[in-house]
Amino acid sequence: MTRARAGWLAGAWLVAAGCATAPPQPVLKEGPVERSKAETPEVPYSAPPPKEAAAAEGQPAAGGATVVKPVPAPDSTVTASPAEVPPPPREVTDGAILSAFQRALEASNKGDVLTAERELKDVVGRNGQLDYGWTNLGVLYERQALPDQAEIAYKKALVLRPDQELAWDYRTRLNCRAGRASQIEGELRAGILEHPAALGLRTALVYALIYQGKYEPAAGEAKKVLKADERNVRAMQLLAQVYFREGKNELAKMVLENARAIDSNDAGTQNALGLVFLALKAKPAALEAFRQAATLRPDFAEAKNNYGALLNESQDFENAVHELEGAVNAAPDFVAARLNLGNAYRGKQELAKAISQYRQVLRLKPALNETYFNLAILHLDSELPNVDNIERLKTAISYFEQYRDKGGRDERVDQYLKDANKGIEKEERRKEREKKDALKRVEREASEKKKAEEDRVAAEKKAAEDSADKAKKDAEAKVAAEKKAAADAESAAKAQAAAEKKSAAEAEAAAKREAADKVKADKKAAVEAAAAAKRDAAEKVKADKKAAVEAADKAKADAEAKKKAAADKKAQEAAAKKGGAVAPASKLGDDDETPKPPPSSGKLGEDEK
Repeated sequence: MTRARAGWLAGAWLVAAGCATAPPQPVLKEGPVERSKAETPEVPYSAPPPKEAAAAEGQPAAGGATVVKPVPAPDSTVTASPAEVPPPPREVTDGAILSAFQRALEASNKGDVLTAERELKDVVGRNGQLDYGWTNLGVLYERQALPDQAEIAYKKALVLRPDQELAWDYRTRLNCRAGRASQIEGELRAGILEHPAALGLRTALVYALIYQGKYEPAAGEAKKVLKADERNVRAMQLLAQVYFREGKNELAKMVLENARAIDSNDAGTQNALGLVFLALKAKPAALEAFRQAATLRPDFAEAKNNYGALLNESQDFENAVHELEGAVNAAPDFVAARLNLGNAYRGKQELAKAISQYRQVLRLKPALNETYFNLAILHLDSELPNVDNIERLKTAISYFEQYRDKGGRDERVDQYLKDANKGIEKEERRKEREKKDALKRVEREASEKKKAEEDRVAAEKKAAEDSADKAKKDAEAKVAAEKKAAADAESAAKAQAAAEKKSAAEAEAAAKREAADKVKADKKAAVEAAAAAKRDAAEKVKADKKAAVEAADKAKADAEAKKKAAADKKAQEAAAKKGGAVAPASKLGDDDETPKPPPSSGKLGEDEK
């Protein structure tokens, strides 16, 4: 078994069936237990066992119960004396109150305690006589770790209904956890004298007696209840717890199997069977029983704790965390569940969460030595962020010492302390080596720094010399370059002047050639223009002469035509005078062309005037 594994088992707490929000802390005694001097009366046979209204909704888990919806009590088939029969829960017909109860139930099932509390306060504000409203408020106060307010709420419920089973059950558990088991036992006995037929007071008394280790009177009281109601599952569970604590495991198993036969869905029976199976070395059956109990009643803190403890043992830490978180949500002061939850977180290597849960356990129960053991193991085995390893190991040693101071007697502690001290020595040697290595590193770095400084100085000196040589060479090169540039500029200027002179001469020659060519071209153009003008003049004279001839021919023709026309006219006139018509002598035939008139004479040329 590894060291970490030993730590998990050290805190794997299982609690008895039906325990409320935290494990009972029985005072185990050697030898017979002194019988209580105050004996309770037998249950009157004329009185039927009271049936609480909560039965319609399922018995809620103690100290962290599901909110109970108010419903009418079932009809009783047995008639009893009015003085002995407790009044049934008051019927609720107000729709607003019923809706508020339903909203409170839904919010509680979702873990929204503040909303559930607000709705229930609204319920008792509308009707302060609803005893179950006050009982459920007490449950919600317990879930918020407000025991004083829970006690007040339970007392208000019992003032309204002195025999209410759930209020007595929750209040008894609360007082036992607060160290007032003897005081609540006295109140229960007084209540039984006033209400001898109220079996809820009697079962609460059995629980208080078991809590104090008074097993024989507890068994006697449980048998009184079963004598009056042989099917009372709660009494069977408590009687089985007595047998279980006395080591009578087979007898406890028989009683619980009878209870399961009566009600197979009772989570308290399944949880108690899980403990008995575990005592009988039937771990698979125990695991299944705890699983069923936690499933049947999701707010059953004890069942979830027991199931989570076995899941821790099987190293199923993921599911263990789920179950154990449910347990501490339902019962914030449940020491065993917080211790187991710390172990589950440690198994998942969520160390900060594990430490937080262990510290919550120390706050709730500083004397619990297992917590110091688990904190010691955590610090011994696990490196913590931002925590020096030597300090971590010293803290582990401190926790081991506190574990022994609180009465812890685990024989492995000596070896663990040796391991822690060896770890400290090893860590100190490591730190010493690191210190020496650091010193050597500093010396080496100083030597390297000195050498680097010398190299830097030499490099700077060489760089300065190289820079001076370079500057000298650069200056000489610059002078040579400037001298060459001046010579090149002078040569370039001369070449440019020669080029400009040659260009001017060439331009002058070109201008002269262009002028000569222009004169020659102008002369040629003048000659060509004169020849053209002469040709044009000759052509014009010729054209004008031809035009004059044509004009003369036309004028002559016109004159002959006129002369002939006049003769024809004269002949016609003469013929007319003689009385006969004479055809014109010169009438043109159809095929003869009409004579064209001569062309106009036009303007005469200078040579034809």
